[in-house]
Amino acid sequence: MPTELEELVGFLSAPSPQVKKAAVDIVQGLTGSEDGLQSLCSHSDVLIPSLSRVLSEKKEVSNHAEALINLSQKPEQAAKMVAMGMIKTAMDILYKQGSGITRLLVMLLVNLTQSDDGIASLLQTGDEKIQGLYLMKLVRSFCTSSTETTDDPFEHVGSILVNISKKDSGRKMLLDPKRGMLKQIVRQFDSTNPLRKKGVSGTIRNCCFEAETQLENLLLISEFLWPTLLLPVAGSKVYSEHDTSKMPLELGSALSIEREPVGDPEIRVQALESLYLISLQEAGRRALWSVNGPRILQVGYEDEEDPKVMEAFEQVGSLLVHGSGTEEFSTQTSK
Repeated sequence: MPTELEELVGFLSAPSPQVKKAAVDIVQGLTGSEDGLQSLCSHSDVLIPSLSRVLSEKKEVSNHAEALINLSQKPEQAAKMVAMGMIKTAMDILYKQGSGITRLLVMLLVNLTQSDDGIASLLQTGDEKIQGLYLMKLVRSFCTSSTETTDDPFEHVGSILVNISKKDSGRKMLLDPKRGMLKQIVRQFDSTNPLRKKGVSGTIRNCCFEAETQLENLLLISEFLWPTLLLPVAGSKVYSEHDTSKMPLELGSALSIEREPVGDPEIRVQALESLYLISLQEAGRRALWSVNGPRILQVGYEDEEDPKVMEAFEQVGSLLVHGSGTEEFSTQTSK
């Protein structure tokens, strides 16, 4: 005889919407606890396809995509979902008119792109004709959806971008100037949404690992890149006209007035790591000097109190001292 759990999983395919919804509600509840998750994982070969079918049904049923999100936190279950084509399913439903579960689908994609296979599936690396299409759709939605409302269903796309940019194939796709994706992404750093801000910061930092071969493509967006990397680490002081006169307008105007500092130390560290990776290249150091970057780092270091951020400042500073530069740069200021 089937166990209660086997019967429950069977009800997910029931013809009655009421029975199916009740079964989904129970499954969703079980996925909220570790014990429940473990029990369901033993039936995942049947459970995951059933929940996948529920995704495309009426909103009141498909809203329980949370069960899939909870299951996909387990790497072995996420791998099964990727293998059965869950990323294609999620993307198809995400861009179907009237989808009421956008946020949940994006959160599911965050979990599914934490593995190499999941990243390859999202990037569509197996088919040259459509390669990068899903990524371009997500970037467009991330960059055009409103961030001024409390409901920001695409905010977690930032985490997907961080995931895919951990892989060489993802970084190269984002840095491709013909696609122009990084230029769109970097402008989202101005968002007041901390999730978006951190997603952009982490994505840029990962892309800067390609600086040795892709520096030219990074500097193509310097108008947006330098403010994104330098303003978070510039401290809160108002800069003198002498300093700002040596900066491009987008930096100088921002530093000539009082401003809110970037409070998240992780973002400040990521910005400094990005500057370090760029500065490893001689042309990158020259570009940073050309916008008076070392002066910004010097002033920002004087304001910094977080030990990890200070360490990141010092790492960049050592490169600028010992690398090519036309002025002296020092982070050895008194604290």
